[in-house]
Amino acid sequence: MAALQEYKCPCCGGAITFDSGLQKLKCPYCDTEFEVDTLLSYDQDLNADSEGTLTWESRPENQWQPGETDGMRVYVCKSCGGEVIGDETLAATACPYCGNPVVMMGQFRGDLKPDLVIPFKLDKEAAKDGLTKHLSGKRLLPKVFRTQNHINEVKGMYVPFWLFDSKANGTIRYKATKIRTWSDSRYNYTETSYYSVIRGGTLEFENIPADGSSKMPDDLTESLEPYDLKDAVDFQTAYLSGYFADKYDVDAEQCTERINSRVKHSTESAFASTVQGYTTVIPEGGSVNCINGRAKYILLPVWLLTTTWNSQQYIFAMNGQTGKFVGNLPMDKSAFAKYFFSIAAAVSAAVFAVLYIMWML
Repeated sequence: MAALQEYKCPCCGGAITFDSGLQKLKCPYCDTEFEVDTLLSYDQDLNADSEGTLTWESRPENQWQPGETDGMRVYVCKSCGGEVIGDETLAATACPYCGNPVVMMGQFRGDLKPDLVIPFKLDKEAAKDGLTKHLSGKRLLPKVFRTQNHINEVKGMYVPFWLFDSKANGTIRYKATKIRTWSDSRYNYTETSYYSVIRGGTLEFENIPADGSSKMPDDLTESLEPYDLKDAVDFQTAYLSGYFADKYDVDAEQCTERINSRVKHSTESAFASTVQGYTTVIPEGGSVNCINGRAKYILLPVWLLTTTWNSQQYIFAMNGQTGKFVGNLPMDKSAFAKYFFSIAAAVSAAVFAVLYIMWML
């Protein structure tokens, strides 16, 4: 069994959670509020915790097969004594028996402790409102989806991210042209001048995010960007109380290829934006190298919503700091067909009108 940390109200003994509106911990029973810093002593236990051991005197008849318990973690709720079972990345959750929020302290020992955290700014109701706004104005969305889909779950989760700082040295060569045209009474002339253009330099990048969880699709988490890092604070487990959280299972080294790709693309775009005044510009070659890369470990707030329609599950996500909402939606094929043909008919009518006017002239 591994150790759990529960934040208890010293006034009434109730479980306290982080309130995104107050930016404080609050007891839902007696409404007492606490500054996060007042619970700093809890975090001092991060490096002192050790995994407990349990020895059984007898063995049950049904045994786990080899490999079945790999990655499984079992915790004991301090409030009701119930077992909380999760995988090896689970870092904060709620007891399935009494509902009390719990934090798995052992998941943040030593190098596993995040450097920073952005606390939730928006609550569960804001996430539900975000879904409503996301559905509004979608002309091709099945009408039945708006009325018959039900939110299965709304879950606030701290997702592990890496923030990379890096420099990029690059040199890129372009083939460019300038085309000049003119005419006289006898001929039309075209003059094409060719140029070799070189751009080079050093760019500095700060806080490039990379998802550190294999459970979260990269395209989903990257769609929630950007986060405002001015709200980032030093990590304390108190911010996790009342939310779900995972520790990273994709380390910084495994993220470098994706980060290098983003740095390279951004550098190429920055250089290309300086090549102006030409008719055409085509990259011919060059190189971009990343140097002095450093990574910080941060937890970022995400609201996850799931809904089911026509036996298919749809997952939506909202940035818990800014409210940016993303998620795929079903499409009404019949509505799409009507919309497509109405546009085609309008375009055809416009073309016919133009041709008729030209013929009349």
